[in-house]
Amino acid sequence: MNHLTRGLFGLMLISTIFVLSPIAATAQSPAPRAALPSEPATRDGQHDFDFTIGAWKTHITRLQKPLSGSTTWIKMEGTKTERKIWNGRAHLEEIEADGPTGHMQGLTLFLYNPRAHQWSQTFASSGDGTLGSPLVGAFKNGRGEFVGQDTFNDKTILVRAIWSDITQDSHKFEQAFSDDGGKTWETNFIASLTREKQDRGSGGKL
Repeated sequence: MNHLTRGLFGLMLISTIFVLSPIAATAQSPAPRAALPSEPATRDGQHDFDFTIGAWKTHITRLQKPLSGSTTWIKMEGTKTERKIWNGRAHLEEIEADGPTGHMQGLTLFLYNPRAHQWSQTFASSGDGTLGSPLVGAFKNGRGEFVGQDTFNDKTILVRAIWSDITQDSHKFEQAFSDDGGKTWETNFIASLTREKQDRGSGGKL
C-alpha cells in the first residue's frame, strides 16, 4: 500500500468513526422520563360550616339509653344560634332545647386546621361544664363525617357525627356510638334544623 492509499484509508476510517459516534451515543442515552401527572390540589374546607351560621329551629329525637338495647326515643324542641370566628376558621354554636327530661343547654366549638384541611367539633353540656373529646373529619360531596374516641358509662367507645341534607335553609345532624371498634353503629341523636324566617339569607353554601 503506497503513501497515497494509506492516507485515503485513514481518512475514510476517521470519517466512519465520526459518523458512527452520534449513533452510538444516541443508543446509549437513556430515554427521557415520561412526565408524571400532577397531584390535584388539596381542597380548602375553611368555609364548609358556613351553612350553619345564623339562627335555627331544631327538632331533636334522642335515644333515651344508648348502647343498652333501648328503643325509647325522646323528642325535644329548641333553638340553635351559630356565629363564625377567625374569618370562618372557627365557629361557636349554642343550643337550647326542652323535652320530657327537662331543659338542655349545649355549646359546640368548631375549629378548622388549615394544614390538615380538617375540622374538629367539640361539645360541652351546661350540666357538667366540661369540653368532651373532639370529633375530627371533613366534608365531601356536601356531606360531613367526623369521628372520635370518647368514654360512655366508663367504657371507651367511638363517636361519629354526620352532617347531611344541607341546603341554605335546612340541614340534618346525626350522632352514633360504636362499642365494637366501628363494626356497628347505633344512632342515638338526630336533629333536623330549619332556619328562622327572619334569618333567611344569612347562611352560607358549601
